[in-house]
Amino acid sequence: MDTVPPPPPVAAATAEASPADDKTVAIVCYLTVIGFIIALVMRGNRRSPFVAFHLRQMLGFLIVGICCSFLMIIPILGWILAPLLFLALLVLWIIGFLGALNGTTKPVPVLGANFQKWFATAFV
Repeated sequence: MDTVPPPPPVAAATAEASPADDKTVAIVCYLTVIGFIIALVMRGNRRSPFVAFHLRQMLGFLIVGICCSFLMIIPILGWILAPLLFLALLVLWIIGFLGALNGTTKPVPVLGANFQKWFATAFV
């Protein structure tokens, strides 16, 4: 009788993510609230300090943006301050997004270090 050779061994799937995967998740987290949620799902059970850093940054942007939107309730003063704060937040968001694109973990000016401190236990 002919014997059938055993099939070649299959490499086990690893839970390790490549730096390119981490960079993709970090970039996606900056794409609105939906992107943030998608990034959380994409991250899964993997633990990456790079991804966690950018998730904390974006969480801070989301919270500050929501707080700034409440300024619009205040007549005149809020109507003047809120657009200026949103513009400043947009500039900081662009800096954070470029950091994710470049693969760096440099906090955004003014608020970034606080975001990392305030949400230190999130996404670890």
